[in-house]
Amino acid sequence: MSRIDYVIWYVRSLDRAMAFYRDVLGLEVRVEGDGYIEFAMDNTKFALFEAAKLGELIGRDGGTPPCGEIGFRTHDVDADAERMREHGVRILTGPVDRPWGERTLHVSDPDGNVVEFAQKR
Repeated sequence: MSRIDYVIWYVRSLDRAMAFYRDVLGLEVRVEGDGYIEFAMDNTKFALFEAAKLGELIGRDGGTPPCGEIGFRTHDVDADAERMREHGVRILTGPVDRPWGERTLHVSDPDGNVVEFAQKR
């Protein structure tokens, strides 16, 4: 395997999660329908799926967030932090300079999933 093709977050409220990722983070919706929303990304697919539909898809419920983290490369973590504060987003850590050469910010999405913004220093 050479790369990750897609990431899908299972969310309790598709509308609330879409508003966060579209309106707060600024992602563009590429595909929407039947409990699924996919955003326009250059390198991989990132999507949301309505958790209530998991029974139909995989025959069981999903885990309880936070189950993981998704990271976005950005140019200005400090500006991202200010935008998150303006929208009332829960900031978990940062912005902070990391020993591996990045400045990072971690926030919580509406379902409690961890979202990281990382800027190369």
